[in-house]
Amino acid sequence: MTMKIKVGDKVVVIAGKHKGTQAAVKKTLRKTDRVILDGVNMVTKSLKPSQANPEGGKVQFEASIHTSNVALTSKTKVKVKKTTNKKAIAKKSTAKKTKTTKKVLAKKASAKK
Repeated sequence: MTMKIKVGDKVVVIAGKHKGTQAAVKKTLRKTDRVILDGVNMVTKSLKPSQANPEGGKVQFEASIHTSNVALTSKTKVKVKKTTNKKAIAKKSTAKKTKTTKKVLAKKASAKK
């Protein structure tokens, strides 16, 4: 399923323990439809002593939240245009609109004749 939430978007948590909290998206996990937010849903994990960390200890990090529990607060659209041989290539959504407008204009022109 396509996610409408991207990295860096401002979102608000709409369900769960952190309901009402606003944060920025740190990472998106597309396969599981989850996002990681800055400073939200903090989890503590205990580490066993090892050679790299002989003392062990506790580590805090952000756990993921399902995208259904998050809503966009500000949506910013970025228009990307590629130029190839002096022709602008638009996105699919805008290309479909231009094809239908061309068909409508062609029908109006043929009806006037």
